[in-house]
Amino acid sequence: MKRVKLTVAYDGTNYCGWQVQPNGNTIEAELNKHLSQLLGEPIHVIGASRTDAGVHALGNVAVFDTHARMPAEKISYAMNTRLPADIRIQRSEEVAPDFHPRFCETRKTYEYRICNRRFPNPCSRLYSLFYYWNLDVERMQRGASYLVGTHDFTSFCTNRPEVVDRVRTIYDFTVERQEDLITLRVTGSGFLYNMVRIIVGTLLRVGSGQMEPEEIPQILEARDRGRAGETARPEGLTLVEIRYL
Repeated sequence: MKRVKLTVAYDGTNYCGWQVQPNGNTIEAELNKHLSQLLGEPIHVIGASRTDAGVHALGNVAVFDTHARMPAEKISYAMNTRLPADIRIQRSEEVAPDFHPRFCETRKTYEYRICNRRFPNPCSRLYSLFYYWNLDVERMQRGASYLVGTHDFTSFCTNRPEVVDRVRTIYDFTVERQEDLITLRVTGSGFLYNMVRIIVGTLLRVGSGQMEPEEIPQILEARDRGRAGETARPEGLTLVEIRYL
């Protein structure tokens, strides 16, 4: 028996998120199906991040155990001939039997892209949020700076009763514009359910002048989901990297 780690990239447009669901196809289901066929035994992967429907990834991580003799590094090549074109294994490698992708110390990096122009760009509609009103990137960066550090992010997550500890650390947060594309890039120790999308929704209010950047600390202190902005749409979000420390 060996444990194999996969680094997985995917376009989440046509999937109901990562986690197996009874009423729609998912990334996890595709991996389980094709790994089981390839290796000739039932395979059930464990994912590091359960991304939502429509969310993309360049470097999500999953592990599975197998009795197969195929070398771990060869599995990526074999899987990429079987998987749909919108899912690709970037790397496969053998890891320690006790390695768990969710219970190790990590730094996760997400990017959220906003297409900020008068009319939508149809070529970017699946990978960015279209936002008509002019956004002030300097104001958004000021607002983002208040989120860097260790905080209770209760105001910036969708409630899940099983999650008691809502303290997370954000190490770096940048907001940059290149022509009509605004990219928010955030690196942290981990993220609560919908945390990045709610932060983006709040910074959209800041950038459009509906909220002052200096209100962000007050929202953090309130620990009240109703004080933050709406949850931004999923298509602009990409899980860029999970780095294990």
